[in-house]
Amino acid sequence: MKGSAGRPPASGQPDATELLRALDAGLSPALLERALTHRSYAYENGGLPTNERLEFLGDSVLGLVVTDALFRGYPDLPEGQLAKLRAAVVNMRALAAVARDLSLGEYIRLGRGEEGTGGRDKSSILADTLEAVIGAVYIERDLSEASALVHRLFDPVIARSARLGAGLDWKTSLQELTASAELGVPEYHVEESGPDHQKLFRAAVWVGGHVYGTGAGRSKKEAEQQAAEAAWTSISKGEGPLEGEEFRTRNGQPGLGEGEAGRAPGHRGNGRNPGDRDGGSPGSAG
Repeated sequence: MKGSAGRPPASGQPDATELLRALDAGLSPALLERALTHRSYAYENGGLPTNERLEFLGDSVLGLVVTDALFRGYPDLPEGQLAKLRAAVVNMRALAAVARDLSLGEYIRLGRGEEGTGGRDKSSILADTLEAVIGAVYIERDLSEASALVHRLFDPVIARSARLGAGLDWKTSLQELTASAELGVPEYHVEESGPDHQKLFRAAVWVGGHVYGTGAGRSKKEAEQQAAEAAWTSISKGEGPLEGEEFRTRNGQPGLGEGEAGRAPGHRGNGRNPGDRDGGSPGSAG
């Protein structure tokens, strides 16, 4: 079996020991290898087994564990809101973020074509591979071990999602927050870079003429959601807008429109600074 446990990893593939340690689920190297095998790699290497069956299984295990956690953890939420909260936790973007935290993309076995088009950081591939890993833990260990892994990886996602508003996405929650505080309507400025097959989008969100959050991702939506989350957190804590050097480096992302931190593109709003809500008059200028 190519690349089986006990043999060194294929050329260019990092050893998966660190990933096994991070998962801490008692998974064997051989089954982890299967869970990491994308169909593009399998097809280019003589039709090896892919991770797709494990992904199918892991999707159901993840859904069951998250649903159970929400049912028990939020007894006062009605069925419709529980369904929305579950969708916010197990969607592709959320799964890909968890996978990135594990550096899972470094370990995926990809074909040359998929590798050349940025497959290691594609949200769809990361999400599918994470589900395959969960399925592998279930099939080799048991439901309790798979459940423990899901809780370790997704309890923070559940807690973060539960803080969102009725729309259960950060853009909606930010708009609700700025509306309730009479801060104006959030506006998003997005830049893109890179070749067509490997685009990177960088977003900044403006509120009342100031930037309160930035984000980056492989899609415009992902970048805007990250920026909205950063802005929601900043405003909720009563922090001021991003300015100068802080604007360029906060949240680990370079700023957009350097030198324009005090000017929004066609912004609307009353110019109020959320950081002033606890002091001074509510209508004071920012």
